[in-house]
Amino acid sequence: MSYAQNPYRNPLGDFASMAAADERSSFITKTYLHLAGAIAVFAGLSAIMLTAPVGHPIAQSIVELLGASRFGWLIMLGAFMVVSMVASSWARSAVSPATQYAGLGLYVVAESFIFAPLLYIANSIDPSGSVIQSAAITTLVLFGGLTLAVFVTRKDFSFMRTFLVFGSFAAFGFIFLGIFFPTHFHLGAVFLYAMVALACGYILYDTSNVLHHYRVGQHVAASLALFASVALLFWYVIQIFLSRRN
Repeated sequence: MSYAQNPYRNPLGDFASMAAADERSSFITKTYLHLAGAIAVFAGLSAIMLTAPVGHPIAQSIVELLGASRFGWLIMLGAFMVVSMVASSWARSAVSPATQYAGLGLYVVAESFIFAPLLYIANSIDPSGSVIQSAAITTLVLFGGLTLAVFVTRKDFSFMRTFLVFGSFAAFGFIFLGIFFPTHFHLGAVFLYAMVALACGYILYDTSNVLHHYRVGQHVAASLALFASVALLFWYVIQIFLSRRN
């Protein structure tokens, strides 16, 4: 019986944890293939922003634009949060696959823009690119280890949601204080390592959701959630490597 004949059936399919073995395996494979694709597109866009000139590289233009206003980063962060909510909503859409892919694509583009200033600064401090490469390798190793831990233990980390939400709100609070009171409130190494721990928590949470809480038709939404967590981890790992270089 088709979905049109049975309106009570979820168009995104059964939960992956309750689906047949082949459907569950296909969902997991699609999720991580889409994640790999999102990372590859992000890397390509980042490379273009660091090298493609419009008078000078796009990333440099963004840095100069942000530096023109004390609240440049705050405005960019606010815009990114709005775009993230829209992209996540589209990626979870049950209306059409095209909407889901539009959400994932929008989020990857938004991440490439918000990363552009940080990568430009890292590239300026270390033109050899070793900081970015080391941060990328560290991020992938951490992500791989956490993913393996979830797949081996099969543990459901959904209980972490409350802690992650509160941790995120606390992080935003510290970031805003750092923006408004830069001379009195400095986000140091402790904050960076705490954010790495938060990102690792999100990876555990999102990976367990892939095993236990997503439906088999939600591989695009699942890959977006994982990509967001990996990007968050990469962001703060880069800053840790930069702080050591400085």
